Amino acid sequence: MNQNVIRGLLGAGIVVICLIVGAGILAEQPSGTENISGIQVFTSASSLSAYLDSMPQADNGYTTSSMGMGGIVRVATEESITDSAMPPAPVPAATLPQAWKGENSDEAETYSSTNVQVAGVDEADFIKNDGKYIYLVSGGRLVVVDAYPPLGAGIVSDTPLTGTPSNLFLSGDRLAVFSSLRETSFIHPEGSAAPVPYTRDVTHVYVYDVSDRTAPKIVRDLMVSGTYSDGRMKGTDVFLFTRESVSRYGDMLQMPEVRDGDTLIAQPPVSVPDMPGYSWQFTTATSFDIRDGTVTDAESFLLGYGTTLYVSDENIYIAYEWQQPYYRGGWDGFNEASGEPREQSVVHRFSVAKGEIAYAATGTFPGHLLNQFSLDEYKGNLRVATTVNEWTRDARVQYNNVYVLGPDLAIIGKLEYIAPDERIYAARFVGDRLYLVTFKQMDPFFVIDLSDPENPAVLGELKLPGYSDYLHPYDDTHIIGIGKETVANEWGGFTTGGLKMTLFDVADVNNPTEVDTVEIGLPGTDSEALNDHKAFLFDASRGILVLPVHEIVKVPVTGKSYDAYSTKYWQGAYVYGLTPETGFVLKGTVTHNADPQSGYYWGSPDSVLRSLYMDDVLYTVSRTKMVISGLEHPEMVYGTVTLPISGGYGGNVGYDGIQV
Repeated sequence: MNQNVIRGLLGAGIVVICLIVGAGILAEQPSGTENISGIQVFTSASSLSAYLDSMPQADNGYTTSSMGMGGIVRVATEESITDSAMPPAPVPAATLPQAWKGENSDEAETYSSTNVQVAGVDEADFIKNDGKYIYLVSGGRLVVVDAYPPLGAGIVSDTPLTGTPSNLFLSGDRLAVFSSLRETSFIHPEGSAAPVPYTRDVTHVYVYDVSDRTAPKIVRDLMVSGTYSDGRMKGTDVFLFTRESVSRYGDMLQMPEVRDGDTLIAQPPVSVPDMPGYSWQFTTATSFDIRDGTVTDAESFLLGYGTTLYVSDENIYIAYEWQQPYYRGGWDGFNEASGEPREQSVVHRFSVAKGEIAYAATGTFPGHLLNQFSLDEYKGNLRVATTVNEWTRDARVQYNNVYVLGPDLAIIGKLEYIAPDERIYAARFVGDRLYLVTFKQMDPFFVIDLSDPENPAVLGELKLPGYSDYLHPYDDTHIIGIGKETVANEWGGFTTGGLKMTLFDVADVNNPTEVDTVEIGLPGTDSEALNDHKAFLFDASRGILVLPVHEIVKVPVTGKSYDAYSTKYWQGAYVYGLTPETGFVLKGTVTHNADPQSGYYWGSPDSVLRSLYMDDVLYTVSRTKMVISGLEHPEMVYGTVTLPISGGYGGNVGYDGIQV
């Protein structure tokens, strides 16, 4: 293990990141335990097991129940499911705008990519495109669609995948597909007369050569212990993160491991910080080159549950909450010795260069993070936005903080007690600004100055009804907010309304204003983009915004002597033109249901999960199909591509590894 890693890690809590050191690394590791600079490094399963046994059982999250007999190996399956309704009839090619006909080029000149947090750092998703082909995980299969030109678009290959496939990366003629499953092997516990079955969650990485799109060829099958969590890619370097509970069978504890096919590549030692936590897991982060699947680097740590991952151009940050149990200190939410709130978060920084990962620093700060957008690196510093929840014998205290941490992750600047009694709903760092949305009854939209990292300050705020769950920069002086409308009631509370989009003008940072706002649907209307930024499609150069929508509508009931309405559910995508001059201009909608008010509720297989474009062609994707329509004229539907779906294990996976 890298000695710099061991000397530097001084964290609270518990995490494991296993990053693999090259295909030539020896699987055998020296046995025993080292204790260096507050970190214990366990090089054998027996020494780690003994350490865990010595910890308070109520605190360490260590269990013996998840390993044993009866494991199930998940295998990809396919069901033949016909469409519930015929797709909209295609518009004849003669009536389409000239740019749609695809007569002059076999590839699009412009095309969209995955909506990511950091430019140049790709995020794993279940769908990617290269301006000609669309690659996606559907029905437990790797599907390649010849999508451009749109005339004659169709599936050119359909490759079955083992396990529950989730996301993928694309780089040139290479694809990396991630799939989680449970594998059963036989182990020989001490004192047992015969081997016994042992089951654990693992993630496979299937690296494909897709130079022949009609016949993808697998070039590498890597296996990493743990369930798929997330992935990033810089250039051709892929970083895979998996998680696994710390558990054992009898006296046997299985260490994290990495295999290339059936060959064990690495079983790295596990580093445990001195400060004990109360909920542990192995987190394995594996770096490999997508061009051939060669493993690059490996480290291993034991950290806490509920991790937040943020990857900048130069570093990986892993953060998680570390909160002292209240039964240890009564109901006082503050640490009497330090004056700090008990709710604390820990963050570890790892530098990345050419696929190699090196531990750099550890820091702590009060409060908890909302999501990855609560973290941002800028000019060597890490900026974080947190909400603190504290309880005393008399009341609950809630407020929000902003911290700036230096390269060593020590706090160098802070702005605390923002919007008391509210919590953060959305955060977006852009250059030396932070745009922050908190909410209780009104939506304060804050503009925070971070140009002096030692002295963050609120420059301006705008209060308006509703709130934003996701913020997206339009340009240097405008921010898009997507969330929900709200209406105050007479009892001091509020009622949630429909889906709301707002364009903010922040040119005058002291007086942000609302340029335009639009509300979609009735209360209950929702969007995939509120929970997953990869469902949001926006291109400022084209002035196009596409949003998947699940809309609640009221339909008049005829034949009654009084006004009566029934509730129906519309699912599809809204396509808007958007500029600061015009605001939101609805261009049209796309639905995957022939009956636009089919009655399906959230989770219907026809719900739109993603959208992308190639030149002037819009592709919307649900579990059942891909609808091809006009980007400027969404009502002009060119046609559909039916996708394979399955309802069992290894079935259709929507996003971030969630089976839908």
